[in-house]
Amino acid sequence: MSTKRLVTDAILIAMYAVMSTLLTINLGGMNISVGALPIIVGAALFGPTDGLIIGLCGSFLNQMYSYGLTPTTVLWIIPAGARGFIIGAFAKHCKFNMTVRQTVLITIISSLTVTALNTVVMYIDSKIWGYYSYAYVFGKIIPRIISGVIIATLFGVLVPKLLPPLKRTIYGEK
Repeated sequence: MSTKRLVTDAILIAMYAVMSTLLTINLGGMNISVGALPIIVGAALFGPTDGLIIGLCGSFLNQMYSYGLTPTTVLWIIPAGARGFIIGAFAKHCKFNMTVRQTVLITIISSLTVTALNTVVMYIDSKIWGYYSYAYVFGKIIPRIISGVIIATLFGVLVPKLLPPLKRTIYGEK
């Protein structure tokens, strides 16, 4: 791994942690956040391994800041890692040259995956800690899916515009 790539991953991890902490609106069991953007960018630039690392490490930092280390911390970081891995694997499959349509599609797929994984983790966490209620865990799944698809679509349109200047900076490409 090159120094530039390692530093870029570290910056994206820090951006994810900060954005997830400061730029998230909590609507009682439903979070609306722009925190996924650094994961998507890193995965689209470098592939599944970097996407996974950015998602896991950034989410871990966010969890530590927000809740500290708990028995379910590992579960809560899995969805962000999955997002990075899915997008990175698709970007690698496309030889890191995704169209806007492809980027929108893969960000929506990753968003639906993250929503499903977060729901499973919320269920497990609520059972372990004794706050389970069907309405809390599953009651807002439709709005969570809708908001996730809307945000993923916006990211899918935005990311292809961000990547060329980032590639020029990192790789010196014209």
